[in-house]
Amino acid sequence: MFSLKERRRRRHRSRSFAEPWERILARNVPRYPRLSPADREELKEHIQVFLAEKRFEGAAGLKITDEIRVTIAAQACLLLLHRDTDYYPGLSSIIVYPHEYVTRHIERASGGFVHEGRQARLGESSTRGAVVLSWDHVRAGASDVDDCRNVVFHEFAHQLDAEDGRVDGAPLLPQRSMYIAWARILGKEYEELRRRTARGYTTLLDRYAATNPAEFFAVATECFFQSPARMRDEHPELYEELKAYYRQDPAAQT
Repeated sequence: MFSLKERRRRRHRSRSFAEPWERILARNVPRYPRLSPADREELKEHIQVFLAEKRFEGAAGLKITDEIRVTIAAQACLLLLHRDTDYYPGLSSIIVYPHEYVTRHIERASGGFVHEGRQARLGESSTRGAVVLSWDHVRAGASDVDDCRNVVFHEFAHQLDAEDGRVDGAPLLPQRSMYIAWARILGKEYEELRRRTARGYTTLLDRYAATNPAEFFAVATECFFQSPARMRDEHPELYEELKAYYRQDPAAQT
C-alpha cells in the first residue's frame, strides 16, 4: 500500500516531460547527454517530483523562469540517481539571486570578541529549509564540466549531509558497515588537503574543502561529478567512496 505522498509522487513521475524542458536540459546540463537512456528517464522523473514539491523564489528582482527551475532541479536531482530518496526532505524553498549576493557575517574570536561584517556569497545551504543560489554561478557551473566548481552540487551535498541531523561530512550511508571506511578515507584525504593547503600547494580539490569536514564532502562532490576522471586518477580511494555512496560512476561517462 502506497502512502498519499508516494501516490502523489508516482503521478508526478508519470507525467509527460515537457519538450521545452528537454531542450533546457540539452542546453544547460552538459552531463545530461552523457547519461544512459535509462538514467535520463529516471532523472526526468526526479525533476518532475522536485519541481512539484519545492518552491522557487527570485531575489533582488530576479524573475523565476522554467530555465532557472529546470536547470537547478536537474543538477540537484543528479545527486539522487539510483538511490532511494525522499527528495531533500529538509528543503522547502530555493532562493535564487541574479548574481553573487552579500550577507551579514558574524565571526566569534578568542577572548570573547565578535567580528561582524559583510560577505559576498555564491550560494548557501540552511538547515531551516532553504538553499540560496546565484543564477550566474549556477549557469557557469553547469556549462563547464572540466573544473571542480558547481554551486548546485555543493549546496545540495550539504542538504544530503544534513539528513541525519548533523552537517559533519558524513551523510546517511546505505549500510552501517560503510561508515568505518568512509571515516578513514575521507578523514585521511581531509587531513592531507589541510597539510598541502597550509604549505601553499594547489590541488584538484579547492582549498575551501580544508575548512571543515562538511565543506570537504561538498567540494569532493563537486569534483566527483565535474571532473570525475581526474578525481579517479588523483584520489582513487576518495572516488571509490563517493562512487559507492552516489551509486554512480561518472568517470565512465566521460
